[in-house]
Amino acid sequence: MTAQSIAKLGEIMQIAFVPQDFDATIAHWVKMGAGPFFVLRGLQAEWHRAYGEDCRPVLDIALGQWGEIQIEVIRQTSPEKTVYSDWFNAGKEGVHHTCIQVDDLDELKRRCEEAGCEIVIEGRSGDNRWLYADTGGGQGTYLEAIQCDPGLNEMIKAQHRDWDGSDPVRELQL
Repeated sequence: MTAQSIAKLGEIMQIAFVPQDFDATIAHWVKMGAGPFFVLRGLQAEWHRAYGEDCRPVLDIALGQWGEIQIEVIRQTSPEKTVYSDWFNAGKEGVHHTCIQVDDLDELKRRCEEAGCEIVIEGRSGDNRWLYADTGGGQGTYLEAIQCDPGLNEMIKAQHRDWDGSDPVRELQL
């Protein structure tokens, strides 16, 4: 997989974290001007596979915008073995993955597999699909790719553009 082949499929739209302290990480990014954050609690995909095994982890996810980049903060609240629980249990901090939005997830998966990248997560909820590829670059270099309805991401961007700094963390239910 070359940088050019991935760059042609989608631009980086998100930087994601799986921190030891979920709330403190959101507070840090609010201090940096990201927000408002929309927190979705107890999310569970219709279908999820981690390391080739079907599982259904439960996640809390916070999404906020920082300029043109979305910031995602993830907390897994269930015991399944995933890239999130492995990261958290190892005490890691910092960037967990970057994300691109693609029109053709199957093509991205094909290119990743041809390049020898391991697909460590695949999931689906409704018409939204995603995968994570271990690009082999070490800590923080997982690549997430999503093929989804852009509605939620567009709403988060619009809220950021008009945000006056008040009400920085908001609960959201889908």
